[in-house]
Amino acid sequence: MVKYLVLALIMVDVALNVAGQLSLKYGMTQLGNFAISITTLPPVFLKAATNLHVLLGLFCYGMGFMVWLIVLAKAEVSYAYPMISLGYVFTAILAKVLFGEAVTLTRMAGILITCLGVFIIARS
Repeated sequence: MVKYLVLALIMVDVALNVAGQLSLKYGMTQLGNFAISITTLPPVFLKAATNLHVLLGLFCYGMGFMVWLIVLAKAEVSYAYPMISLGYVFTAILAKVLFGEAVTLTRMAGILITCLGVFIIARS
């Protein structure tokens, strides 16, 4: 029972991290194009700090961190941490769907290899 609860908490953490990453991406795209220099970054950071999607992304990361602490208290880190790589899979797929990002055949192969690795670890 505990193993399934821990696995569920890991999936909640993955979902929160994916939601956080996608929310941060969306929030930053709302800021528009900007040059990267010492003079332009402070106003960009200020805009980011007041962007609702960026704040939502940070909130998701914070909640994910709290869930992760519970996971670490109940599971071996060598089991739990590799499961976090599922976030790469979901983030890549959702980035393609939501933002139209290019997910090439090479990236898909990497995603499949990641899934295989997580499957092997989950069975241990």
